[in-house]
Amino acid sequence: MSEETILRIAAKGDGVTESGRHVAGAVTGDTITSDGSIVPGEHHVEPPCRHFGTCGGCQLQQADEAALRQFVTERVAFAAQSQEIPVGEMLPTHLSPPRTRRRATLHGLKAGKGAVLGFREARSNRVVDMRECLILEPALFALVEPLRSLLGDHAGKGPIDVSLTLADQGVDCSLKGFSADGLAATEALLDFARGHGLARLSLDRGFGAETVWEPDPVTVTLGQVPVGFPQNSFLQPTRDGEAVLVEDAKAFADGAATIADLFAGLGTFAFSLAGPAKTLAVEAARDAHLSCKSAANSRGVPVHTLHRDLFRNPLTADECGRFGAIVLDPPRAGAREQIAQIAQSTATRVVYISCNPSSWARDAKVLVDAGFKLEKLRPVGQFRWSTHVELTSYFTR
Repeated sequence: MSEETILRIAAKGDGVTESGRHVAGAVTGDTITSDGSIVPGEHHVEPPCRHFGTCGGCQLQQADEAALRQFVTERVAFAAQSQEIPVGEMLPTHLSPPRTRRRATLHGLKAGKGAVLGFREARSNRVVDMRECLILEPALFALVEPLRSLLGDHAGKGPIDVSLTLADQGVDCSLKGFSADGLAATEALLDFARGHGLARLSLDRGFGAETVWEPDPVTVTLGQVPVGFPQNSFLQPTRDGEAVLVEDAKAFADGAATIADLFAGLGTFAFSLAGPAKTLAVEAARDAHLSCKSAANSRGVPVHTLHRDLFRNPLTADECGRFGAIVLDPPRAGAREQIAQIAQSTATRVVYISCNPSSWARDAKVLVDAGFKLEKLRPVGQFRWSTHVELTSYFTR
């Protein structure tokens, strides 16, 4: 077999040659020798984290900024091409910088007299004992060593999930599988929460999270509005990524007097879009819906809320036609049922935010077949060094 050059990085992170050969660990510009060895090219760099290659949190630390940007851009561009969807304008790709991830779930396990805590290995349940992390916000990483000590002293033998989110008041920490049996463990938890200034500490013993420490109600600010943050609620992974998504949604929906924000969550887009526009925030999760509703009512923001499962009961074509613009940010599975109703409606402007280029492309094809044009498309890489890619898109007809 002759030497080949890597032309691009595929969706799962492998380098791809012109012949279609996939090579794990290779990046754009590398040369693959006849024996399968990788000769690093100009875009191949030394991974900055000691855990790379073992930890499953990152897949592409060997790619430089240019190769990483190309990967994120091509994931989105190829998704549109796969459905033969013409792109009016490809906006510049946004990449979140290192140490900006404000939410993560780590895994812990008692080990000897101590504990291990970190992300799992790729395709394995083994936990990498995290000693550094270049993706987490410093405020989150600062808790790793203290949490490791806490688990080592008071955890049982079973696995523990540690969910960390940076809220307005500090870090919201939830421990799943931590039994906290006895007075000593309970006091240790309270001392830990107090000593590290946690915004909230919760325990999940298998029946949902129960708060054990919350000196002030935990909120996240969305569009300058503090919104109550229920346990395990969705939040965009980085502040900078959220800002790009929100600014695109505002620009794409500009001038619309009424806007429907579908799969609205806590109101990430709704609160930024409201005023002068009237916004309807539609969400299936009751806790998120109630938090959004309470924040809107208390601040007098023109956000109206609707508790509705858009998979089982999407807005009808008639309802969709009543809005000047429709914004949707569905889960990874996409929004097949809702998109079908939008396509049949008289709606003329759709802003589609997606965390899965594949399901987005399927839904976008339905819109294009119904007469919409894809005016703008922006690739977004909030999950730095991973193969997880997001996007914003704007359709008109």
